[in-house]
Amino acid sequence: MGGLAHYFEDEGVATTQISLIREHTEAIKPPRALWVPFELGRPLGVPDNPVFQKRVLLACLKLLEATSGPLLEDFAEDAPASDMVETVWACPVNLTRKTEGLSDNQLLRAALRQEVLELRPWYDQAFKLRGRTTVGVSGLDMDTIVDFIGAFLDGIPSNPHNDLSLGLALNFAVDDLKAYYYEAVSAQPGETPPDSTTLDNWFWKETAASRILFQIKALCLKRDDKMMQLVGKILLVPMAQLKPTEK
Repeated sequence: MGGLAHYFEDEGVATTQISLIREHTEAIKPPRALWVPFELGRPLGVPDNPVFQKRVLLACLKLLEATSGPLLEDFAEDAPASDMVETVWACPVNLTRKTEGLSDNQLLRAALRQEVLELRPWYDQAFKLRGRTTVGVSGLDMDTIVDFIGAFLDGIPSNPHNDLSLGLALNFAVDDLKAYYYEAVSAQPGETPPDSTTLDNWFWKETAASRILFQIKALCLKRDDKMMQLVGKILLVPMAQLKPTEK
């Protein structure tokens, strides 16, 4: 959006925006931007808090008073704590499995297939409850996604898309895989769903899928392909899940 803002401004339309990743905004230098210290996906802080959300929006709109830029200001408040009742949460599927007799790569691929299989009833339940899904941006079925992503453990696989670069195809496939896991696990029984931090910690610290994505990230960063490098650097694994030496 920061890049588009430059084009709108050239046509005489003033723009402002909310930034969640300060480094990106500093590089793109949009005319006006408000950086907020909130987690990705929540540019207004926390859900169901219209008073706080209004303050964020007003702070962003106030930047339109500036007649020249680029301007990057910090929002002065942290997001308030959620009003949701804290509960003990556990994944509805036990992802522990036997691993004897398998090489590391075989183990990870087998574990990924098994996770997807075991999460399938919960994904179907989530789809039934919501009537929609965010899985599908890659245009691939889940079995193909699992095979495609798993194949990166042994090197660079063939591209299942003739009309996309390999890096973009990988990015879309990973988006679908992550959406599948998150939607499935959020369909667990109980009145209070797990918060986003709990879900992130579960996925990135407990699943075979995340172990594979960390390995693919390292592979992408070694490629000469700029798109693959971009995917590996910022699109596969959230910055919050990296060690300080990896950022």
